[in-house]
Amino acid sequence: MRRMAGRPKTIDEYLAALSDDKRAALERLRRTIRAAAPKAEECISYQIPAYRQNGMLVGFGATPRHCAFYLMSSSTVEAHQDELKDYDTSKGTIRFQADDPLPAALVRKLVKARIAENGG
Repeated sequence: MRRMAGRPKTIDEYLAALSDDKRAALERLRRTIRAAAPKAEECISYQIPAYRQNGMLVGFGATPRHCAFYLMSSSTVEAHQDELKDYDTSKGTIRFQADDPLPAALVRKLVKARIAENGG
């Protein structure tokens, strides 16, 4: 990951600091989230790209070892545990490798579940 001067203020700034493979994987994830939640507002929350719609919806990010999709809800991860069994998950997080991104259909389903959970 490239170092940026200061903290990112936009998702584009966040993505610009990443390696090409992680940036490509997260840009794809971003497009899928935006398509599934067109009313959601993009923001930076806790220094990661995130979306708000009736509260925090989802977020994503990259670490030196993996990319992550943050559902910001342990109950959503739990409710979809069968579909997520092949992924490294924790309370509200799904980790994946940049060269093996999450399927768009799964991302759309999870975002829609979060919108419903947020009462949207």
